[in-house]
Amino acid sequence: MPDAQATQLVRDVESGDPTAVDQLLPLVYDELKGLAAAYMRREGIGHTLQPTAIVHEAFLKLVDQTRVRWQGRAHFIAVAAQAMRRILVDHARAKKAQKRGGERVRVTLESDLAISADREEDVLAIHEALEKLKTLDDRQARIVELRFFGGLTVPEVAEVLGVSVRTVENDWTMVRAWLRRELDAGEPT
Repeated sequence: MPDAQATQLVRDVESGDPTAVDQLLPLVYDELKGLAAAYMRREGIGHTLQPTAIVHEAFLKLVDQTRVRWQGRAHFIAVAAQAMRRILVDHARAKKAQKRGGERVRVTLESDLAISADREEDVLAIHEALEKLKTLDDRQARIVELRFFGGLTVPEVAEVLGVSVRTVENDWTMVRAWLRRELDAGEPT
């Protein structure tokens, strides 16, 4: 995807250019659909959401934003990833509410925060851990969102957050260990 063209279109959307939305979607659609498909591969069999629906819902939320100052393509994709995560969290909450009190299951973290197949509970567990992390260190919480949920590379995260690559690498190492401890502590005994 041509970064410069996408960046300009994101800025045009922010400026209120109605034609920019129609031009932006084809440029980011494949990347967003790839992110959504990756999320859905982590979901349990029989999940009712489809990647296309997640992309469309997230995209519509993003282009309707008035409070966001878009910094470019990487920022747009990062915020899209966050929107997709929220869509999955909301879906998991609604489904859990229907089950009335289902128990949480173990969430296993591997080298890059791989989580177990029972995704609805995992989405909620990761979300709750991230909410707690935000109160401790907002930047580290953003790094998890951008790396894990957004699929951004370390240099892209550094660009979005305006910090050095080394800072992101150090925070990523620390936050993975913190999340492992946090999620292990939340396991039922």
